[in-house]
Amino acid sequence: MKFIVFDLEATCWLGSPPNDVQEIIEIGAIMMDNYGTEISTFNKFVRPRVNQRLSAFCVELTTIKQEWVDRANYFPEVIEMFQDWAQMDEDDYLLASWGPDDMRMLHSDCRLHDVAQEWLSPRIDLKKQYTRIRMLRKPAGLRKALRLEGIEFEGTAHRAIDDAINTGKIFKSHLDEWQY
Repeated sequence: MKFIVFDLEATCWLGSPPNDVQEIIEIGAIMMDNYGTEISTFNKFVRPRVNQRLSAFCVELTTIKQEWVDRANYFPEVIEMFQDWAQMDEDDYLLASWGPDDMRMLHSDCRLHDVAQEWLSPRIDLKKQYTRIRMLRKPAGLRKALRLEGIEFEGTAHRAIDDAINTGKIFKSHLDEWQY
């Protein structure tokens, strides 16, 4: 079994999104083996189709520049690259993300771009399970969970690859406790 710990960044605004559509603009992931050892990483920008201009709020929050997404492939091509990287057609895998939002975004973009969704299982919500494992009264954000583990956040917050790598550290620290 290999574990694919991933994070997404999406178009965002201070208020509601135009057309009520948010789209993934970055996919970051770390592949780990049964021992929690990093095998490889994946990081790609995604070009949005519906709301093609990033808001000033989104650029400031994510540090993702408009020209990066303008040069990127659209979701169907990037998600195919992701599936090829993860070798999803060859091996057993488990998708893991911090909270349910990233899985919701993947489902949403798959529907928006008419991409099959079977590959989105099996999956686990690490935030929900971490709350149970640590017996917390309420769910912790990624930074708080890292502090609870005595792990310092590395990289830039709200960048998919950095958030995925940091989530992978929490995943590894409780490797034998996740239920899937």
